[in-house]
Amino acid sequence: QVQLVESGGGSVQVGGSLKLSCKASGVTYNCHPWAWFRQAPGKEREGIASIDNDVDTAYADSVADRFTISRDDRRDILYLQLINLQPEDTAIYTCAVYCINRAIWRPPTLEASSYNYWGQGTQVTVSS
Repeated sequence: QVQLVESGGGSVQVGGSLKLSCKASGVTYNCHPWAWFRQAPGKEREGIASIDNDVDTAYADSVADRFTISRDDRRDILYLQLINLQPEDTAIYTCAVYCINRAIWRPPTLEASSYNYWGQGTQVTVSS
């Protein structure tokens, strides 16, 4: 079992920055890819960033030039750096991971169906 806990959300003004964290606990040895999703009020959940167990990443076009996903393997923390935030970035941000009990490689993906563990989410609110 893997538990994911997000932190770092908050309220910022347009153009502001935040750094989200997702702390993983439990058996995380064969866990990847990792990803961040977000869901705005009245909208479907959107995959925005993903990273595999090395350095390959994938981003949604809407955030590719403003958000950066990274991972501290030693501390089991997934990060999402958000810069130049806009009102349309207001959403609940949730981290996710795919874990299996054998060593296989899976590429980064923004498809929610590819993940079997999810956090509870952290709210990001951007005001003008």
